[in-house]
Amino acid sequence: MSSITGIFSKEAVQEKIHEPKPYSNPYLVGIGLGLVLLAAFIIMGRGLGASGAFSSLVAAGVQQVAPDHAANNPYFKEYIGDGSTNPLKDWLVFEVLGVFVGGLISGLLAHRVKKTVEKGDRISVRNRLIFAFIGGGLMGFGAKLARGCTSGQALTGGALLNLGSWAFMMMVFAGAYGMAYFMRRQWT
Repeated sequence: MSSITGIFSKEAVQEKIHEPKPYSNPYLVGIGLGLVLLAAFIIMGRGLGASGAFSSLVAAGVQQVAPDHAANNPYFKEYIGDGSTNPLKDWLVFEVLGVFVGGLISGLLAHRVKKTVEKGDRISVRNRLIFAFIGGGLMGFGAKLARGCTSGQALTGGALLNLGSWAFMMMVFAGAYGMAYFMRRQWT
């Protein structure tokens, strides 16, 4: 009898409520992402991407700190135009903010938000964060060299059958698999 009452105890019910929900079906999520990409093409006339938002953020910062330099620099002028509009009003800025807020809400609803650092047993938290920072920096540098981030290259460029985007994504996966050989001891 005590085992039956243990199932319905307040602690057991609270533990069940805060248990993480299972991940979504990746095929359904892929179809949903494809429909979002199609909607972006129809509504905005261009695909998805994130690096443009960060470029807009940098251009807005340079415009605030050194307006003459921003106005005379061809790269920043691309984002600030004639100076009458704020580069942070670009729709990509709102897209990235929406991805962040939507991901946070999704994580909260699925009970997956927690303060932790994912790492293997053989690496310290400090080194894990250093490697993550280096990897993120290399990806950001590569995104500028490739003239688009991985999401823009893979989703938008791939959907447009852009040969450069397909080559970029193959190299991303090749680089990741090649580096995994050297990093695997940190995780196992």
